Amino acid sequence: MMTALEQLKQYTTVVADTGDFQSIERYQPRDATTNPSLILKAVQQDAYRPLLEKTVRDHATEPVGALIDRVLIAFGTQILAIIPGRVSTEVDARLSFDTAATIAKADQLIQLYSDAGISRERVLIKIASTWEGIRAAEILQKRGVHCNMTLLFSLPQAAACAEAGAQLISPFVGRIYDWYKKNAGSNWDEARDGGANDPGVASVKQIYAYYKKFGYATEVMGASFRSVSQVLELAGCDLLTISPDLLQKLQDSEQPVARKLSPQTADGSLQRIDATEATFRYMLNENAMATEKLSEGIRQFCADAIKLEKMIAALR
Repeated sequence: MMTALEQLKQYTTVVADTGDFQSIERYQPRDATTNPSLILKAVQQDAYRPLLEKTVRDHATEPVGALIDRVLIAFGTQILAIIPGRVSTEVDARLSFDTAATIAKADQLIQLYSDAGISRERVLIKIASTWEGIRAAEILQKRGVHCNMTLLFSLPQAAACAEAGAQLISPFVGRIYDWYKKNAGSNWDEARDGGANDPGVASVKQIYAYYKKFGYATEVMGASFRSVSQVLELAGCDLLTISPDLLQKLQDSEQPVARKLSPQTADGSLQRIDATEATFRYMLNENAMATEKLSEGIRQFCADAIKLEKMIAALR
């Protein structure tokens, strides 16, 4: 009998959402994604502390900001030695509203990977899906730097990313779910509001259908899952990036997994969105959930980047 994880891999490219090398080896994903929070979590473990210390020691004369980049590349390089595909490495979230600075940082990261013998085809540069971030991705993509648009919570963001030619988007299922559940309070009914009706799941299904209807090449990778149910409701999505704890649950289960998304069954009723700046900002502003979660996500990633800086500074 195939495990649920093996069945899922028949329909969807499985990606590990972690900086933990051991977990990546265990579940054999094609790709892996990282972010400041995941790297911060990893370097606090005894198994990965030596990698942090060695990286700081080897580049002790560089400023702390440069050392963070070195740490990101150290983790990314180790991950790429394990997986056959791509690793996602994130631009500092503090640059989320600065197009030029985002491009410069992306170029630096790609150069550091190149110096380590890693070709740009194996790297996805993660950028927040702000208007400024999307504009940066548009320029980077034309240079051959592939971008993973993160902190994505709405169709207008997805439409703008696709028009910009982004390689991949990461719509956040779990954080959308969290927002609606919190706002519903005692009125939330998991049996009624979860599963196929989960608002995070519904958002990704809508984005997937939009891309397939209008023929966008941008890949859709569901992210930020809270449950196995959310993952399996999106079986058939281009990619799904899944945390180690949920990968383990899928590995331990033999429940049947059915394909839920396909280009042939996608909703064809959606209308094309005008991906201008004015429309983008207006539609995002009209979506309280997306506006709040985008801002919150940037703040969280910034806070974790600062914590990582302090850890590095303490080692010098």
